[in-house]
Amino acid sequence: MIKKISFLIGILLFGLQYGQQNKEQLQKQNADLKKQISQINSDLAKTRNESKLSLSYLNNVNKKLALREKVFNNTQKEKRFIEDEIYLRQLEINKQNRELAVLRKNYAQVLVNAYKNKGVQNKVTFILSSKSLGEALRRIQYLKQYSDYQDKKAAEITTAAVQLKKSVEQKKRSASEKENLLVNQQKDLTTINVEREQKEQLVIEFKKNESKLTADLKQKQSQSKALEGQIRAIIAEEIRIAKAEEENRRKAEAEKIRLAKIAAEREKARIDAEAKARAEALERERKLAEAEVKKANELAAKRAEEERKRNDDAAKSEASAKDEARKIAAKKASEDATARAKEASEKLKDAREAEAALAKKKEEDKKAAESKAMTNYGVSAPAAGSNFASNRGRISMPVQGTITHRFGKQQHPVFKNIWEENNGIKISVAKGTSARAVFPGIVSQVIPSADGTKTVMIKHGDYFTIYSNLSSNTVSKNQQVSAGTVVGAVAQDFDGSYTLDFQIWNGSQAVDPLSWVSY
Repeated sequence: MIKKISFLIGILLFGLQYGQQNKEQLQKQNADLKKQISQINSDLAKTRNESKLSLSYLNNVNKKLALREKVFNNTQKEKRFIEDEIYLRQLEINKQNRELAVLRKNYAQVLVNAYKNKGVQNKVTFILSSKSLGEALRRIQYLKQYSDYQDKKAAEITTAAVQLKKSVEQKKRSASEKENLLVNQQKDLTTINVEREQKEQLVIEFKKNESKLTADLKQKQSQSKALEGQIRAIIAEEIRIAKAEEENRRKAEAEKIRLAKIAAEREKARIDAEAKARAEALERERKLAEAEVKKANELAAKRAEEERKRNDDAAKSEASAKDEARKIAAKKASEDATARAKEASEKLKDAREAEAALAKKKEEDKKAAESKAMTNYGVSAPAAGSNFASNRGRISMPVQGTITHRFGKQQHPVFKNIWEENNGIKISVAKGTSARAVFPGIVSQVIPSADGTKTVMIKHGDYFTIYSNLSSNTVSKNQQVSAGTVVGAVAQDFDGSYTLDFQIWNGSQAVDPLSWVSY
C-alpha cells in the first residue's frame, strides 16, 4: 500500500514539474505577444490622426484585439497550471505531514524505551557490571550505536520539518502568484472590453462615412481598372516588341550561320585537300616501310637459316679455322639482318602513327575552322534567360509594412456589399517610406495617373514587377536597376493611409506576389 501511494505521489510530482515548464512557456509567449501589442499601439499612435478611417488602422485594431485575447487565453491556462501546482503542493504537504508524524511517533517510542531501561542511561554502571572484558567492549559498542540511532532519528525529524516548511512556503508563493495573476487577468479583461468597444465605435465611424468612403473606393477601383488596362497594353506591346526583336534576331542569326557554314565548308575543303596530299605521302612512306620490313624479315630469316645450317655442318665435321671464320661472319650477318628488320618495324610504326595524327589534326582543324567562321560572322552564343522564376519564394518585399489587401477577389471587411478585385497586394507603410526594386531588371515604363501618383514597371525577362501609388519616382524608362534600388516614395491613399500597390505579372497574367516573395 505504501509503495502504491509513493508511486502515485511520484507521478503527481512529475506532473508538477511538467506543469512548471508549460507555465514558463506561456509566460514567455505572453511576453512576446505583449511586445507585438506595444508595437501595434505605437503604429496606431503614429497614424491615428492621418488614417483613422483606413483599413490599415482597422486591421491593426483587429490584430491587437486578437493578440489581447490570446494573452487572456494564455493567462487562463497559466492560472490552471498554478491551481494544479497548488493542489500538488498540498498533496506533498499532506504526505510530508504524515511522514513527520510517523518519525515523531517512532522517536517518542525510542525515548520511552530509554526511560524504561534506566540502567542503560547509567553508562558507567552498565559497562562495569560486565562479566568479562569482551562483554564490556560489546556494551560500549551497543551504547554508541544506540546513541547514533537516537541522533539519526532526531536529524530525520529536523530534515522532514525543514522540507515541510519549504513546501508550505512554495504553496504560499503559488497562491500569491495566482492572486497577482487574477488581478492582471481582470485588468486584461477590462482592456479587451474597452478595445472591443473602440473597435465597434471605429466600425460605426466607418458606416457613418459609408457614402463618402464607398464613393472614394469606387473611384479608386475605377482608377485601378484604368491602370490595369494601361499595364496590360504596355505588357502586350513589350511582348510584341520582344517577339519581333527575337524574330529579327533569329533571322539575322540564321543568315550569319548560313554564311559562316559556307566559309567553314570552304576552309574544311582546303583542309581536306591538304590532308589528302599529306596522307598520300604518308601512305607511300608506310608502304615503303612495310616493303622494307618484309624484305628485312625475309633476309633475317634467310641469314638465320644459313647460320643454323653452318652450325649443323660444323657439329658434324671437325671445326677448322676457316669454318670458324665463316661461322662468325654468318652470325654477324644474321645480327645485322635482325637489326635492319627492327629498324624497318620502327619506321612502319612511325608511319602509322603519323597517319593517325594527321587524321586527328584534320578533324580538329575542321572544328576550329567552323568555330572561327562562326565568330568572324558574329554568330552569338545562346542567351541566358532571366532567373526571376528560379528565385520564387526568395524574392524580397518592396517595403516593410502591413498587408491590408490580398490577391484576388475579396469582400470588403466593413462594407459587405462591396467586392474588390486585386491584381496584387496592398501594403500599408509609415509616412516617408520608399519602395525598392525586388529583383534586377530594366524599367519598362513610368506611368502617371490622374490623381497625381506614379506607377513604375520593371521588366525581368518574361516577368514584370509593378509598384503603384507612388508620390514620386526616382527611376526612368530603360534604366537598369538592381535589387534594392529605390524606385519612388509611397503616396497617401484616399483613406489617409500610406499604401503601396505591388503586383507581379508573368507575361500578360497577374500572379499572387505572396507566393513569390519572402515575408
